[in-house]
Amino acid sequence: MPMNPHYALTEPLRDAVDTLSGEGPVLVEFGAPWCPHCINAQPLLEAAFEGGHPDLRHIKVEDGKGQALGRSFKVKLWPTLIFMKDGQEVERLVRPTSEQAIREVLQRIDGV
Repeated sequence: MPMNPHYALTEPLRDAVDTLSGEGPVLVEFGAPWCPHCINAQPLLEAAFEGGHPDLRHIKVEDGKGQALGRSFKVKLWPTLIFMKDGQEVERLVRPTSEQAIREVLQRIDGV
């Protein structure tokens, strides 16, 4: 599945995210469209997704005060990338500055 360029209008429930990650690799990206750190991370994510990750689901969630999903993952800074597989968080990157770091984790959870 290609990188998702759009933040979800409504955040999914935590149970839905956990269920999806039990069906294959999932990247949950927390951020905001106006956040400069999030904006700077987008080219890194795009580059990391090149070469394809057909089985990976990318859920992009606009986070903010009082948003239940972000709090359930204990997100403090944006962007926070939560990499999940088999219903469990495998790794997280907070404010990534390297395409290679993102690519390495994607390869670990997706095998591509």
